[in-house]
Amino acid sequence: MRRVTGSSLPSKWRPRLATIVVAILVLVMALPLVGLFFFRLYENQLVRQTEAELIAQGAVLAAVYAERIREAGIPEAAFRATLPGKGTSARQATYRPIEPRLDLAVDAVLGRRPDAVPAAAEPRFAAIGASLTGIIDETRNVTLAGFRLLDPSGVVIAGRQEVGQSLAHVEEVREALAGRYASALRLRVSDQPAPPLYSVSRGTKVRVFVAMAVEVQGKVAGVVYLSRTPNNIVKHLYGERGKVALAAIAILGGTLLIAALFLRAVSRPIYELIERTRRIAGGERDAIRPLDHHGTREMAELSSAFLDMAGKLQARSDAIRTFASHVSHELKSPLTAIQGAAELLRDSGAEMDEAERRHFSGNIVTDSERLNRLVRRLLELTRAESLDVGLETTSAGEALSLMPPVGGLTVKAGTGAELRFRMSAENAGIVFANLADNSARHGATRFGIDVGSAGDRVIFTVTDDGDGISPGNRHHIFEPFFTTRRETGGTGLGLGIVTALLKAHGGAIRLVDSERGTRFEIVLPAA
Repeated sequence: MRRVTGSSLPSKWRPRLATIVVAILVLVMALPLVGLFFFRLYENQLVRQTEAELIAQGAVLAAVYAERIREAGIPEAAFRATLPGKGTSARQATYRPIEPRLDLAVDAVLGRRPDAVPAAAEPRFAAIGASLTGIIDETRNVTLAGFRLLDPSGVVIAGRQEVGQSLAHVEEVREALAGRYASALRLRVSDQPAPPLYSVSRGTKVRVFVAMAVEVQGKVAGVVYLSRTPNNIVKHLYGERGKVALAAIAILGGTLLIAALFLRAVSRPIYELIERTRRIAGGERDAIRPLDHHGTREMAELSSAFLDMAGKLQARSDAIRTFASHVSHELKSPLTAIQGAAELLRDSGAEMDEAERRHFSGNIVTDSERLNRLVRRLLELTRAESLDVGLETTSAGEALSLMPPVGGLTVKAGTGAELRFRMSAENAGIVFANLADNSARHGATRFGIDVGSAGDRVIFTVTDDGDGISPGNRHHIFEPFFTTRRETGGTGLGLGIVTALLKAHGGAIRLVDSERGTRFEIVLPAA
């Protein structure tokens, strides 16, 4: 597994935000091309629809043609081959549905239909064709389809043109003369040039041809040959080319608008935050300030959270630097004294009398005790700052009962001592013990705690009758290692431990003005 060192990232490829934006925009612009696919599906459906309509019209015309043949009494010998499938069941012989089968995506577009060749029609069939010419013309005027009626030999007997000529050599006609339904897509021949937009469509260049056998007495008595150009939407689009161009401009404009919004709302704030991160990492303190432009609410929350974290880390770094400086200073003084006294004891030897030796030995013991006390208080402060808070509750009375006695100090719990708050009795005892020790060191003889409540908070008022705190020191009492009683063993960490314990439990402490002695106000969550 690859390990990441420092701020470096694994060498895995990752797309840039701009790349993703461009890909999204290209996809948006390509959506109309996807529409062309559905356009082709619709175009194929139009071909199938045209074939179905021709089948319906051809079936009606074939039925009329067959009826006229029966009325004319033309003998069976004049007909062509027997229709295939006549040995099937009666139901199958009655129902012979023909489904459209042409497909633009599969079927080849054949060349233009071969020209008819000269031939002679059988007079009886020619007479039937002439009688149906009026019906065919009226039908063509409504449906716009081309109709040809063929006799059993494939000679045209009715239609607008080619009457008296043979189409038996045409592939789909040949299939119909054999008794099989046939349809084909053939190249459309137009007298007028197609509009340029027609080049995107395949369906506008074809014509649908359908050939159906006319059945009389189970044999092929003729063929109905129909053709028509499918309906298409290209012609409509070409007629609306102004609107199509306007739609294309709207798509392009919308894409550019999306790009501008994305760059302004997402990309720009991200790059600014990245640049701000580099500046903060380089130690620029003025870089910890709100971004000039956030773009979105989420980006504003992200940048705010990041800058807040950076500010806290900077403050913590400053605190650690200051703390380390204070610790080194506090440890340096007793260590220097111990080292000096030890060197004097070592170098003076027999020249030093017993009183001096006891004096320097006493200094070593005193400074060692001071170091031990300082290290112990540092450990207590560390535990308080990394305390794992549980769900325990206690009251002021219970906490004071666990507090060790402080020499010369009377401790009294006032009103509300039974109110419970969220802190263990042991930790609450440590808080009160440190405050009581400070009071005793400043000449207090009485130490009192009054408790009240305000909603979901418990408020403690801690008072003593000591010397109080001078105005010049009021703003420094919560600073680590600040003490006015260093010569009597003070470490300046007592209030730091109190503040850390209260903060870990969601509480706080502040100094309150008092006419006599010292007064603190502590707030903790109620149980």
